[in-house]
Amino acid sequence: MTALPVTAADVDAAVAALAGELWVTPSSVSERLSQTTGARVVVKLENLHATGSFKERGALNKLLQLTADERARGVVAHSAGNHGQALAYHGARRGVPVTIVMPATTPTVKVERTRELGASVVLVDGGVETAEARAREIARADGAVFVHPFDDPVVIAGQGTVAVELLREFPDLDAVVVPVGGGGLVAGMAVALRAARPEIEIVGVQTERYPSMVGAVAGREQPCGGSTIAEGIAVAHPGSNTLAIVRDLVDEVVAVSESSIEEALNLLLFEEKTVTEGAGAAPLAVLLEHRARFEGRTVGLVLSGGNVDPRILSQVVLRGLVRDGLLVTLELVLPDAPGTLAAVAAVIGERGANIVEVSHHRLFDDVSIKSAVLDLSVETRGRTHVDEILTALRAAGFSVRVRGSQLPERGGL
Repeated sequence: MTALPVTAADVDAAVAALAGELWVTPSSVSERLSQTTGARVVVKLENLHATGSFKERGALNKLLQLTADERARGVVAHSAGNHGQALAYHGARRGVPVTIVMPATTPTVKVERTRELGASVVLVDGGVETAEARAREIARADGAVFVHPFDDPVVIAGQGTVAVELLREFPDLDAVVVPVGGGGLVAGMAVALRAARPEIEIVGVQTERYPSMVGAVAGREQPCGGSTIAEGIAVAHPGSNTLAIVRDLVDEVVAVSESSIEEALNLLLFEEKTVTEGAGAAPLAVLLEHRARFEGRTVGLVLSGGNVDPRILSQVVLRGLVRDGLLVTLELVLPDAPGTLAAVAAVIGERGANIVEVSHHRLFDDVSIKSAVLDLSVETRGRTHVDEILTALRAAGFSVRVRGSQLPERGGL
């Protein structure tokens, strides 16, 4: 049997090294998520680190193992977000120069945040592979230490400390669900979990648009690409070290849909009152898609990070309101006559709904020249309330439908 690149002793050493250097993030039972999923859900709040993600563990563990000479020469890494911010933050605290190479397409807010934390940022055209190649060039030229975001054994060991903390608080876990991009987090945790609780079920989760580890474990290439809400785990190729550990120690890696991740993010925001990025919400998406598998069991979910773009978060919230029928767009074809709009508003107001936006169109060529199309964005109390509003409008003689594919399962819409 081939020895794995990271051992339980390595994780224990990381626990000792990080003690007093890094905040121990809390774990807690979520009563609301437990009710929703049928499992006893324990959430590990890695989104509460100073830079908003678990990446601080591996980054700091690496920095703490540098020699004095290496610290003086500094470190270089490629990153589109969390790994770069973690290195920047802890490098600045410990006086280690940090250079982060980022794709030019990285959102400006992440680039500026990395600079604010003290790193020198180099932007390159191209994707992650190009950024990695450039980072390695800089490391060779400057004599700096290259720090891989997920395939460095020291980084992997640092990420494994999540499992140690989780089991300290909840030693009775039946299963743990962990986000998987390149695999550093799930690999480190698997090493620690298997040593402490050999019988525990370990499940990794990826977005269906980037199922690289799913394919690698099965020994086949899986197509990866496209936009995803879970950009933190949008990795096209897992690491060689992480793959070896995952194949040996992880029970299964599954892929979940973008819509399930979106729903999970909303549930965490509104039910758990915590903000996560898409990658951090992915473990809950597994419970939503595979309820029967986890029902009645105690399941730990690693909420790996909270660095979500506010614009993306706002869209997710609005789409969630639409999905739940709390915000709908009603499309009406009306006679273009004085008082008609007021009559529509009166019917809706009498039913206790709130009109938040009005769009009035007279120039569409698919309606009568004496008619107009009215779009109303309406806040409601839910799907049953929407039905009541539609019934009342039709009873008043108005032609109305819910625009687009909203509320598809409701009859008569």
